[in-house]
Amino acid sequence: MTATYDLYDPDGYVAGPPHELFARLRREQPVVWQDIPGEPGYWAVLRHADLVHVAREPVLFSAATGGVVLEDLPPESLAMMQDMLLAMDPPRHLGYRRNASPHFAPRVMARLEGRVREICQEIMRNAADQTVDFVHDVCAKLPAQVVGELMGIPREDWPRIHAWSEMNSGGQDPDIAAGYAADAAMSATVDMAMYAIELAGRRRAEPADDLTTLMLAVEVDGEAMTDIQFGSFFVQLVTAGNDTTRTMLSSGLLALLQHPDQLAELRADPSLIPNALEEILRYANPLHYFRRTATADTSLAGIPITAGDKVAMMYTSANRDETVFVRPQEFDIHRDPNPHLSFGTGEHFCLGIHLARLEGRVFFEELLAHFPTIELTGKPRRQRSNLNNALKELPVGLSTRPVAGH
Repeated sequence: MTATYDLYDPDGYVAGPPHELFARLRREQPVVWQDIPGEPGYWAVLRHADLVHVAREPVLFSAATGGVVLEDLPPESLAMMQDMLLAMDPPRHLGYRRNASPHFAPRVMARLEGRVREICQEIMRNAADQTVDFVHDVCAKLPAQVVGELMGIPREDWPRIHAWSEMNSGGQDPDIAAGYAADAAMSATVDMAMYAIELAGRRRAEPADDLTTLMLAVEVDGEAMTDIQFGSFFVQLVTAGNDTTRTMLSSGLLALLQHPDQLAELRADPSLIPNALEEILRYANPLHYFRRTATADTSLAGIPITAGDKVAMMYTSANRDETVFVRPQEFDIHRDPNPHLSFGTGEHFCLGIHLARLEGRVFFEELLAHFPTIELTGKPRRQRSNLNNALKELPVGLSTRPVAGH
């Protein structure tokens, strides 16, 4: 079968994820080897149960050993990634997360709802009665502002922060990487970390009522976070906060526009929005995969895995596993239960889940309340990426006037 599939090539995701190929491989080779040009390949884990097993064995399948992207990183880049929560292993990860998680608790995030709604209303007013690129003119503005205010980033720096965060995970797309060196993503990561280190210096001198000040007091390995550790934390939090939220919102609208009956249901009953959001996350998960590295010989689905092998948890495949989801290729805002894996599972379960759900719910409440008419005005364009399952352009018309005849 080697010649009949390529799960690595970013070009294979431009037209949309290869769902038919994933479905065939789940049946025939649910743990399948994939070559990478110029370096060791990896095992792609395609079924829900096998992915959950990998995620819940963080010692056997390490996030820190080789980082969480498929490509082997230079030592200095890997060291920087290993100071990010998403690439820490036990026991370090548990200690760090225990100290950070109270700042992301449901009751803390719930207090942000009024401000998130104000931001959404301002975004909708500014986009009213015009044709926009929904990805950047509308969706990107919410997380950029929420994360900006949360972290205490000056408003004039938000555009720079957003550009860096898009580059961090979108560097395989020539449109996004334009103007950067060959290793676009790493250049942006370093630039953002340097910015964060400067911000940390200012906050240590003048503490403020923001998450930056709070996080600088969080202990890592029993000691207060260093500026360099804060730089890595900042890169992860801001990139995840910006990129995945922007993708969730834009992919969500496209899915609804492609299923107008379900969009009409949400308009008629906004209480369905939280459930619809979970289906958006399953159907159009923002990230295709995260990598792990086997630390000992083991096996998955009867396939021998050797210590040192790369293993990719393919969320885009697992979220459509026929053994878990009824009619998995269909979009259904009433789907229940919906055990999608887009927030991860196990000890690396997404720290920002409550903020993401809050932003998504309020955004769609305000979008549908402001615009009786939302129409696709051109062809959506997707990022060239085997990591980011994202739109880079979604041209829509947003009208405050109802459709004629409605």
